[in-house]
Amino acid sequence: MSNFFKTLVLSLIFSNSLISQELIFDEKNQPRTILFIGNSYLYYGDSLHNHFKRMVEEFLINYDGGPNVKSATIGGARLKHHNVEGLIKPKAISPIENFDIVILQGGSTEPLTKANRKEFSFYANKHIDAIKANNSKAALYMTHAYVKPHKGYSEDQIKVIEETYTQAGKKNNVLVIPVGLAFDLAYKEDSSIELHKPDGTHPNLLGTYLASCTVFASIYRKSPIDLEYDYFGSISNKDKVFLQRIAHEATSEYLNLLLE
Repeated sequence: MSNFFKTLVLSLIFSNSLISQELIFDEKNQPRTILFIGNSYLYYGDSLHNHFKRMVEEFLINYDGGPNVKSATIGGARLKHHNVEGLIKPKAISPIENFDIVILQGGSTEPLTKANRKEFSFYANKHIDAIKANNSKAALYMTHAYVKPHKGYSEDQIKVIEETYTQAGKKNNVLVIPVGLAFDLAYKEDSSIELHKPDGTHPNLLGTYLASCTVFASIYRKSPIDLEYDYFGSISNKDKVFLQRIAHEATSEYLNLLLE
């Protein structure tokens, strides 16, 4: 375990942050209907929900992700821009009456200033209350940090992102999916890997694959290691093995879980 993750895990355990995160489902009651709500971070790389549903199809017996995993995205959106109450109404965007879990992904700038963090917290609370009132589970998708040459890049930016999402997860007793920490760990272990587009903000295909593995591990409490899915051969075996391991380690360390 890296020194960064040792410090992070210990501090969060003692603050009760991880313990307060609601366990989503047990082994006998796995989520089958999932809605992603966010922005371009979700739809780059052939859309995260497409990769995720293929992983779930490999994991769950007789499962068809097509009608069960949906994504609602607005380019450049923050949490406040989404009509969550409208999206989660029965049959609003699909034949689904009620999603088992709704995953909220905030804008990349929301954790970066005091005013933005306050607004993020308000809308996270608001949307999560609406999701719970609709008898669905909620989760927060921790975004990744910028890399160079993005003008918003700063060293250790992931720390404020992690703190913002962890606090919101603790306050609302919901799962936080540590995608941002998975990106950070991958870059720490292999500085040559590229997970971003040249703009330094959007994920490329490998970044989207890593994010998908992290979502899979977080929701199903199942390691993505040894999943066969490689986007129909577009992802090399070397990259697949590395990214699956990173997702496994980031998820298990942040959530203090033993993934099988």
